[in-house]
Amino acid sequence: MRLDSTFTRAAVALCLALALAPAAFAQTVSGLPRGNTREQVARLLRAGEGFPIERYLNIRAAASPALSPAGERVAFLLNVTGTPQVWSVAAAGGWPEQLTFYTDRVDFVRWSPDGAGLLFGKARGGDENAQLYWMSTDGARVRQLTDAPKVRYNFGAWSADARRISYASNQRNPNFFDVYVMDVASGQESLVYQQDGSNAAVAWSSDGRFIVVSRASDTLSLDNDLYLVELATKGVTHLTPHDGATSYGDVHFTRDNRALILSTNASGEWQSLARMDLQTRKLEPATNAAWDTDASEMSADGRLLAYALNREGFSELYLRRLTDAGVGVGRDTPVALPGKGVVGGLDFSRDGRKLAFTFASARHNSDVWLYDLKTRKLEQVTRASRAGIPQSSFVEPQLVRYKTFDGREIPAWYYRPSNIQINGADHPLPVIVSVHGGPEGQERPAFNPTYQYFLSRGYAVLAPNVRGSTGYGKTYTHLDDVKLREDSVRDLAAAVEWLKTSGGADARRIAVMGGSYGGYMTLAAITLYPELWAAAIEMYGISNFETNLRNTSGYRRRQREREYGTLAGDLEFLRSVSPIYKVGRIKAPLLVFQGKNDPRVPYTESEQIVRALRDRNAPVEYTLFDDEGHGFVKLNNRLVVYPKIVDFLERYMK
Repeated sequence: MRLDSTFTRAAVALCLALALAPAAFAQTVSGLPRGNTREQVARLLRAGEGFPIERYLNIRAAASPALSPAGERVAFLLNVTGTPQVWSVAAAGGWPEQLTFYTDRVDFVRWSPDGAGLLFGKARGGDENAQLYWMSTDGARVRQLTDAPKVRYNFGAWSADARRISYASNQRNPNFFDVYVMDVASGQESLVYQQDGSNAAVAWSSDGRFIVVSRASDTLSLDNDLYLVELATKGVTHLTPHDGATSYGDVHFTRDNRALILSTNASGEWQSLARMDLQTRKLEPATNAAWDTDASEMSADGRLLAYALNREGFSELYLRRLTDAGVGVGRDTPVALPGKGVVGGLDFSRDGRKLAFTFASARHNSDVWLYDLKTRKLEQVTRASRAGIPQSSFVEPQLVRYKTFDGREIPAWYYRPSNIQINGADHPLPVIVSVHGGPEGQERPAFNPTYQYFLSRGYAVLAPNVRGSTGYGKTYTHLDDVKLREDSVRDLAAAVEWLKTSGGADARRIAVMGGSYGGYMTLAAITLYPELWAAAIEMYGISNFETNLRNTSGYRRRQREREYGTLAGDLEFLRSVSPIYKVGRIKAPLLVFQGKNDPRVPYTESEQIVRALRDRNAPVEYTLFDDEGHGFVKLNNRLVVYPKIVDFLERYMK
């Protein structure tokens, strides 16, 4: 889809140059004389050198690092061409080389343990049916390992001898995922674990004998079990019998293959590291911090463990030395990060001498960094372009908390535009309330180019972690389950009250915006609290829980019914919380975007809310992309979405 004439670069630039220039708002600028403020405000609102939205959308992100076994090269994903593709660069620095050249995004990349090749996954048109590919390290040869366009393949791990890979797929039945092992050289596939549920291969023992399978619960959200599968006999041992919602993740075999290191909230509120003896299946706590461990990785020899702690949304990175049995030796070593931000994508070189990871913050777009464990030096490997926008212009958020209807405090990130200083309540700010998806997600202070664009135009952004968000303990995460669905929407209403009383917001200029589950929250906000919002932007969100569950992918239905309620047992409730049945209450103008190939929230969810509003002659605008799925990955489509958002906000938020 191409930019139409309304949103050519010239028109967008003109729109931005005139943004937020009315005299009433001009007087909010600190220190300006009252007589001639319009031109001065226009100048200030062109902070960031007057960069248009296209420049912000061309800020790049490097992610998913994969170290070669010797640690001399790093493969990673970079979106220079408009979608994430596989690139490779020398760990010591140098010019990166692009290895894949698809119009669709590449989902992940992994180096084979012997260094002979790379494995990556790629779907088509956003349909999420990822296929698996082997590629030579120079990108010259690519061999497709799976070729079933209607089947989804979820990669698990390489075997230590680099001969086999494990993965889960729904090839037997579209509603269920079984676990398979494939010989990479021959392409021969064998089914190793079959069960009518959602299963994933999450760890492989170094001797090649065992795989750990994670099975999601059929009845509870954020609940799973682990099973030990012996490949030779296909014998299965249930490792984690338990009651109540409990999460087990990031599983690693110890060096002697007699125990597992994993993260779990089995013993309390937090996702903490633990050691499980495979004979007794007893869990022993390995960390006790009052925050989630949200990423971990073990070196190939089992002697080192790296893990990231999610403290108030910011990452802390630690290294731990282990015995053969997986017991920690000495104190954990903290790794000094480039700033306060978010770490991900941990990966050791096979010799355990180097650790690669990504780092992003409000002022750092995502890049790959390399930590040398011997010298304890941290080096930046990639330098993803900031499109010529000064890093100094990027705004860091303030972590705030506001009270909601039941007295709980809701954490939120508040970004205030640095080029506008509030003189007092008489000259308040326009604010965009941005709601994350999930609902089991978390807004964290990573880099968001669209936030930074809005800030450069004088908008503030409030990004709350309403109840149901992860990162704040098990209890908090389950506060919106099923019949508690709309309590999280009440948290959004409380956010508006805080903005008006403590955040310097203009009550007449508050917009709400969200995608996926955040799209549902946007629709719920403007139907339950129609007086609060000046405008709303909804992307691929649920408008009707009943039709969404009926039309989404079969495996998604099973997953989502645990969170939302079942069609068989909760139909009337699902209808009662569906925005489509309250559409007559909507007063805010609505802007809607959707991908035609979305397997999670079918495009019909957007079409029915748009149709209902148009039948009432209500202000609604809609764009459908034929080549996108759940989210907008392709740059040419993002160059349609965000200029339209800019124009929409300018029309309804002045």
